[in-house]
Amino acid sequence: MRERLLAAEKVKSIEWHGDRLSLLDQRKLPTEEVWHSCDSAAAVAGAIRDMVVRGAPAIGISAAYALVLAARTRMAAGGDWRQALEEDVALLAASRPTAVNLIWALKQMRERLERLKPGEDPCAALEAQAISIHESDREANLAMAQFGVDLIRRHQGNPQNLLTHCNTGALATGGFGTALGVIRAAHLDGLVERVYVDETRPWLQGSRLTAWELLGDGVPTTLNVDSAAAHLMKTRGISWVVVGADRIAANGDVANKIGTYQLAVLAMHHGVRFMVVAPSSSIDMTLESGDEIPLEERAGSELLEVNGQRFAADVEAFNPVFDVTPADLIDVIVTEKGVVERPTAAKMADLMSRKRLH
Repeated sequence: MRERLLAAEKVKSIEWHGDRLSLLDQRKLPTEEVWHSCDSAAAVAGAIRDMVVRGAPAIGISAAYALVLAARTRMAAGGDWRQALEEDVALLAASRPTAVNLIWALKQMRERLERLKPGEDPCAALEAQAISIHESDREANLAMAQFGVDLIRRHQGNPQNLLTHCNTGALATGGFGTALGVIRAAHLDGLVERVYVDETRPWLQGSRLTAWELLGDGVPTTLNVDSAAAHLMKTRGISWVVVGADRIAANGDVANKIGTYQLAVLAMHHGVRFMVVAPSSSIDMTLESGDEIPLEERAGSELLEVNGQRFAADVEAFNPVFDVTPADLIDVIVTEKGVVERPTAAKMADLMSRKRLH
């Protein structure tokens, strides 16, 4: 399966050039493929904040490369460059508050600085660490795809109808994708009849990004409005809802794109299995439950306007970006370390104590 997945890789959204970071502008897809060139931590933080790059793993990878750029600038300026670098860490950490991969990647980079040997080049060490974070995410995607396919095959061996939400593919990661990676692998294994894609308002990641990626892979795909999910589960024989995660608490509660919680409730009612696919870097063992996860809210204008033109009535808008799905609504969490069925705090702790199985 690994070789088949690698052969099927077509899309990437992050390119490191040694002196700058290029990010595929996901706001322009699918009509335009525009790359942004970032040569500073501030530029990368702005790209994260403004949704040029999105998806928890991709955000973390971008932040890691941003610290390489920042370290070079701070060292060239002289003085206490390590102290000055903390300003860049804080700027990047504040760019998106919910995705824990961002904080995890920054922590990995800072810890690498603390392990510097006498005479070692800090910038070279940081660059190697950032590249390792990027490559590690790609490997995690491949492992999760295999675990997820095994679950889908075990549950029901014939081709199935799947439902997904938001974008969790190559655009959101450093490799093949998390939830969308599982779906891609299932398609390669002949297990997919059709994938139903929630449009994912208000940024339309499903209709613009996920549908675009799936069509590029030749996967039978149907786009639907988010509010059609219950009707689909009732009438189209959906067997799995497969989603990603931006942060998972120690008890297995999952923060993901707004609308995920209601999908889990609907799935339980209709007897549809619910799978969360995310790398272990998305698991935050410092938070006891999902109630402690900071949930980002964005400007109401994203709901009230289209291309800067207001179309809604003169009302206030509530625009949360994420919601929390309780662990007791989740059938399985898939990570590169393995699988947790019916997650609990004890099972999550056991998972995090393991080494990678792939």
